[in-house]
Amino acid sequence: MKLRFTKMQGAGNDFVVLDATRGDLALDQSIIQRLGDRRFGVGADQILVLERARTEGVDFYYRVFNGTSGGEVEHCGNGARCIVRYVREHGLLDRDLVRVETMNNRLELRLQPDGRVCVDMNAPVFELQAVPFDAAGLLSRAQGAFELWPLALAMPLQPGLAVEVAVLSMGNPHAVHRVADVQAFDVAGIGPLLESHPRFAHRVNAGFVEVRSRREVKLRVFERDAGETLACGTGACAAVVAGIRLGWLDTCVDVHTRGGVLTIEWPFEDQGLQAHVLMTGPAETVFEGEISL
Repeated sequence: MKLRFTKMQGAGNDFVVLDATRGDLALDQSIIQRLGDRRFGVGADQILVLERARTEGVDFYYRVFNGTSGGEVEHCGNGARCIVRYVREHGLLDRDLVRVETMNNRLELRLQPDGRVCVDMNAPVFELQAVPFDAAGLLSRAQGAFELWPLALAMPLQPGLAVEVAVLSMGNPHAVHRVADVQAFDVAGIGPLLESHPRFAHRVNAGFVEVRSRREVKLRVFERDAGETLACGTGACAAVVAGIRLGWLDTCVDVHTRGGVLTIEWPFEDQGLQAHVLMTGPAETVFEGEISL
């Protein structure tokens, strides 16, 4: 089977985009993994499959698969931006505003005059059961208008090691931990322990944030199944939302990832917890091709 694809990236978070709007594609886990493999396939953090809309008022449905495990995941903010660029460049829609539906969300995506894409990421979710996060027996520490949860980490060489995290969902689960120097922090060692912590039933995206000012942070994210990526859109949203509620940040913040800068806005002061998160950042086509599978 030959499969046409488009390789795209948003702030270094890279994707293989497949067009299934004209008919279903015969995809299974092994094919997804082959596409995501950086040695034997195309190589990508996630595989995005664009499909016909399933409900009224939506332009497209799109699915997100992890490029390493081949499993389907709930959401990808950087991938959503690439969807806008893809549908415009391939003539599937001629509007700057695109409405898409995912496994558990509806998003509005808008192409900006400067070429960046703004995504309405909807309101964050703070109910612990919805994340899901098991807080039984834990005592949180209140800070600002939020709380931090202590999590013990099973690290043999550092017994008793624990981190404090803010817990929330941006359509997928996130744990945000503040560090003094994100570049020097042991993301490779701590990230997997936090990602697979038993308190998170579906595991978690582990974000490590360095607050440089009230309007600027640096962020590294260890993602579920993927390891550390150059950028994570939902992770950037989660870090800023947590930072605003904890009193660290203003309502518009530039997030410096290893792959580029994302601007995150959350008008919490004006609209409260139901305010929608807006993420603006780059989305670019890298190349197009065909692969035999």
